[in-house]
Amino acid sequence: MSEPRPSRKSSSTQHFIRWRFIVVCTGMCLALGVLIARAAYIQVIEPGRLRYEGDRRSIRTTTLESARGIITDRNGEQLAISVPVQAVTADPKVILDAGIEKNIDYWYALADVLALDRQHMLDRIQANPERRFLYLQRQVSPAMANYVKNLELPGISLRAESRRYYPAGEVSAHIVGVTGIDARGLEGVERTYDGWLTGMPGARTVRKDRYGRVVENLEVKEREPGKPLQLSIDQRIQAVAYRAAKQATVDVPATSVSIVMADVTTGEILAMVNSPSYNPNNRAGWETFRMRNRTITDALEPGSSIKPFVVLAAMEQGVADENTVIDTGNGIMQIGGSRVRDVSRTGRADLRRILQKSSNVGVSKLSLQMPIQELLAFYSNVGLEGSSGLSLVGETQGIFPHRNRWSDFERATISFGYGLSVTPVQLLRSYVTLGGVGVARPLSIVKLEGEVPGVRVASEENTRKLLSMLGSVTIKEEGGSAWRAAVPGYQVGAKTGTAVKAVSGGYGDDYVAFTAGLAPITDPKLALVVVVNEPQGDQYYGGAVAAPIFAEVMKSALQILNVPPDDLDGGLQIVTN
Repeated sequence: MSEPRPSRKSSSTQHFIRWRFIVVCTGMCLALGVLIARAAYIQVIEPGRLRYEGDRRSIRTTTLESARGIITDRNGEQLAISVPVQAVTADPKVILDAGIEKNIDYWYALADVLALDRQHMLDRIQANPERRFLYLQRQVSPAMANYVKNLELPGISLRAESRRYYPAGEVSAHIVGVTGIDARGLEGVERTYDGWLTGMPGARTVRKDRYGRVVENLEVKEREPGKPLQLSIDQRIQAVAYRAAKQATVDVPATSVSIVMADVTTGEILAMVNSPSYNPNNRAGWETFRMRNRTITDALEPGSSIKPFVVLAAMEQGVADENTVIDTGNGIMQIGGSRVRDVSRTGRADLRRILQKSSNVGVSKLSLQMPIQELLAFYSNVGLEGSSGLSLVGETQGIFPHRNRWSDFERATISFGYGLSVTPVQLLRSYVTLGGVGVARPLSIVKLEGEVPGVRVASEENTRKLLSMLGSVTIKEEGGSAWRAAVPGYQVGAKTGTAVKAVSGGYGDDYVAFTAGLAPITDPKLALVVVVNEPQGDQYYGGAVAAPIFAEVMKSALQILNVPPDDLDGGLQIVTN
């Protein structure tokens, strides 16, 4: 007899377990609730992180470079401009994913046009497989950029940049200066006025898809170009001065020649040159000794070029007047165990003759009759101490003595340019004070508008008397020591100077020669200082090597500026209005 089969209903009931069903349903509900809560938390309560991650993968910001301000001379002649160039960049990840071996000849062509070592360029890319940006070459020319573009290499792109170009080249290199590869000022006016010349870059923010295509423009920040800067220099005079300095460096010969000129009515620098110079457009020639602006960095003992200020100080102190006669004897003055010597005997001479013959004994006797602190204070007031007013980076202040005890010999030597050091621009500023008829003004490298106020440091009457004396120093017939500085058709006042260069422990065998002066001396318009550093050979005096350069540059400048010639038949007449 067979057993009965179980019914289908009872089998179905046996496989359903209620508590297990409830646990599973509860778990699924809990999991769904957690997911909903997490989604709500991320999207409602704290959505910032999600947005950040999304934006980080899709938003890109491109810098819009701003052009650096143009630099011009006082007449609008361009001295520094920015020209558009390109930078060649690489995306190593894209390059390596595409494979370098497929187009190896094209990669070699890229390295060749960029003047890079082939293997070194490839090694750089392969050494950075995860990087997305790499500079291969900066500031390439438009022709090179077009060649690179036509290669159509994956991962290689071009980025817009600007490069500084200097049309005047080495003529104005020391005063204008240079910028680095990132368009920041490194030297000269480019560095001093970097904040003024540098504009504010703009930015363009976009959203891109995974293929790098722009799908949305989000924001554009407009760029602000740099402000233009107009310098006080006259490029015509600058070119003449540089040509004279460069030629003199070879002809004298000399280690260097520096020339600086200013308008005495405003203190504006019209020319500032040094030889040797350098080409600011060629980085390969940027050598320290060529790039140094010696007119503001080199402090030298000025020698006899400061004797006019001793004479003026003596008149201001009431120690002497234009009729005072000084006995210089046989040109030798014994002071303790030391001697002061003249180059040539002067005998009994008035102040005019003392300057004409550049008598060391004569100015020493004047100095010894004045309190030393009064003389030093006068030196300082006319501009031989402190800042010239240019505020150029690298400008030095020289060495100005400040002490309580002075020997008579030190008081004597300070009158003919030993015991203190000044830069060429400081010496220029002091002559600008003479040209301003006793009114001291700061120098300026930027073109000024209107009248420039100054401070009177010497009486007008005594200064005009000194100017008349200074004018006789360039007259050959009267035995003037600076006769080579004379300019045909104009009455010029100048003073030469020669100093032995100081070395560690004393003085060496090298000299520095000066000529400083004004023209026309009847109504001064221009002040000029010429410094010849370490002239070689037997001719090393200021009157022999620096004065001819002074005459050449001053003559050209007077003609360029259309300064009318003097009435030489009427004698030396100082303008009094």
